Amino acid sequence: MNKYELALVISAKLDDETRTSVLDRAKDYISRHGGTVGETQEWGKRRLAYEIEKQTEAYYYFVQFETEDSECPNELEQRMRIMDNVLRYLIVRKDENDTFSVSPEKAEELPEEEEAAEEAAAEEAAAAEEAAEEAVEETEAASEEENA
Repeated sequence: MNKYELALVISAKLDDETRTSVLDRAKDYISRHGGTVGETQEWGKRRLAYEIEKQTEAYYYFVQFETEDSECPNELEQRMRIMDNVLRYLIVRKDENDTFSVSPEKAEELPEEEEAAEEAAAEEAAAAEEAAEEAVEETEAASEEENA
């Protein structure tokens, strides 16, 4: 069975009931085309990176699903394309060994290795800045001696 993830960006202008019905229709399309709906993550209302249809905020949803039918994602895309309240959508096939799942809280956290690398880079930048300041001071001192 192939694993997929559907990312939905739904208009923020909708009330809770309408937004839920849009999400339920997407899940229904998956079920109709032989898919099995798994976990659904709601990231809530987020600011968009750029304006879409004169909107700056939208609700983000991620739906995990499995299907044997390779046409299911294509059919789902056709349905998403014509849904009025869906601003953007993306269907991604996941690897069989993929257990990676991003949650909004953990998206901002860095692994320890990356934190250590960033700290080392910051220390190197500070040392380079100090060396540059010392070089400028030495140059100024040498030019003052020449002028005296």
